[in-house]
Amino acid sequence: MNRTPYVRAVESGNGRYVNEVTMGSHRLISDEPERLGGDNLGPNPLDLVGAALAACTSMTIRMYAERKGWEIQNLTVLVDHQRDRGHDTFTRFISFDGDLDEEARERLIDISHRCPVHRIMEGSATILTETGTPTAS
Repeated sequence: MNRTPYVRAVESGNGRYVNEVTMGSHRLISDEPERLGGDNLGPNPLDLVGAALAACTSMTIRMYAERKGWEIQNLTVLVDHQRDRGHDTFTRFISFDGDLDEEARERLIDISHRCPVHRIMEGSATILTETGTPTAS
């Protein structure tokens, strides 16, 4: 594997909450919206969670369809996030075109529940916190 195992967020100094986020050779900016004191220069952390769920769902469905030899087009996953009294709800809207029977369509929706991000969000992941920087193994 030629990528660093770490996702790194570093304050950019270009705004109150702006962070430069790197994942291997990929970079993006994350920020908070103006209503929360940010400059809205990039997606906020919860938008990134929704993006991870949407992308993972799409990729999982695509991989399964290809494995089955099912032709699907225009695969789109929308994710909405709502918070009510401290409880977060992510709602997915999945659409695709293809000449599939109802059983195959239902199977693809069932498979969407098996994407790794979905499983992490539904499960009980463990988050360990340490101070400093990691030591090389």
